[in-house]
Amino acid sequence: MGDRLTRDFYRQDVLRVAPGLLGQYLVRVWPDGRQGRYVITETEAYRGEEDRACHACRGKTRRTEVMYGDGGKLYMYFIYGMYWMMNVVAAQEGVPQAVLIRGLREAGGPGKLTRLLEVDRAFYGEDLVTSDRIWVEESVHPPEFTTGPRIGIQYAGQPWIDMPWRFLMR
Repeated sequence: MGDRLTRDFYRQDVLRVAPGLLGQYLVRVWPDGRQGRYVITETEAYRGEEDRACHACRGKTRRTEVMYGDGGKLYMYFIYGMYWMMNVVAAQEGVPQAVLIRGLREAGGPGKLTRLLEVDRAFYGEDLVTSDRIWVEESVHPPEFTTGPRIGIQYAGQPWIDMPWRFLMR
């Protein structure tokens, strides 16, 4: 097992954290003691109030409050009336950035992975640095990756639609 990622890792700019999460192990411990370790294969970066695709583009709200806190916490939100999305808060306190975890080796798609992990609103604000039920461990070798535009953000307009802020492990 690798070491947990530290607060300093999460306090970096989201454009470093998002690709830095690729190849790392997302560890989930269930109440019955079962443990799963999953390789993160795809992420997307959302870079604060200036990013029209980021939920923080409208400023701080009850929904986005955790994004304005210290890096390393989970930002959870519900979409389409059926899927929880799991995001890792990046950057320093007051800078609302987050990384959507889009894929694991074991589950392609952000809705499928939250179902696999059985995470929901109860994980909003969970601290990946100190939690005993979910965290990220570093892998030995950083993987090669490609970039591309983010998915499903047509509402944001240009240039945000074409920003190459989706990161995929090769």
